[in-house]
Amino acid sequence: MRDLLFKKIRLTYYFVILFVFFMVVIMLLPSVKFESGALMLFSVNSFLYGFYISPILGAQKARVEELHKIIRSEANAIFAMVLSLKKLPKKLRNEIQGMFMDYLKLSIKQQCAGAGEAKYESMVTYCLEYKGEYQSEIDKLLDKLVANQQNRTNFAMQISNKVYNNEWIIIFMLFGITLSFVLLLDAGGGFVFKFLAAVLCTGLSMLLVILAKMSTLTHKKAKQIWDPFKKLIDSNFYRID
Repeated sequence: MRDLLFKKIRLTYYFVILFVFFMVVIMLLPSVKFESGALMLFSVNSFLYGFYISPILGAQKARVEELHKIIRSEANAIFAMVLSLKKLPKKLRNEIQGMFMDYLKLSIKQQCAGAGEAKYESMVTYCLEYKGEYQSEIDKLLDKLVANQQNRTNFAMQISNKVYNNEWIIIFMLFGITLSFVLLLDAGGGFVFKFLAAVLCTGLSMLLVILAKMSTLTHKKAKQIWDPFKKLIDSNFYRID
């Protein structure tokens, strides 16, 4: 269900579907003449809806931007670590590079906190247990792996920073009240006013769709955070951009 709603359907399609839906609803629902008190309630609720959702949406956008930076930082770190393997013999180099490849592929596939944790720990364990001719190079690699843990910690913190359930409850409450007023408001008998009301309802709803996509990292912008990892895989660690 999540794949269908958030990954398969684009925002453009959401806009068209929602607009047609609200246009039909407005045509069928009876209009209501609101008293001044009801209009005041509508104004206050609309203000609160915008006031409440704006910083949450802004925080989610900032979260996606931060994830972009973290993934790129880790990709740069991995790129540098793989380059440092050039001094090792081919068999040993390919073995360690294969571990990095497995880690990247699993991270892209799972796209969640702790993704590839076992693979990453296996690389650390390999370096700790290694005793051989190239000990100094492996020790340097171990230091870089440990240093990169900061990126992984930051990633775990940001990936779990979704919109909380209590925030969704308040948002839906304010959204529902605002939407009800717009759908029932008697703004005039002309088609233009009904058209504008449908556009307004669609806009209010699109804010929720965008917020949900940002929170679940299924927005187009959020999906691009894995591009540095994909570039490393596609180029077999020869390019990062």
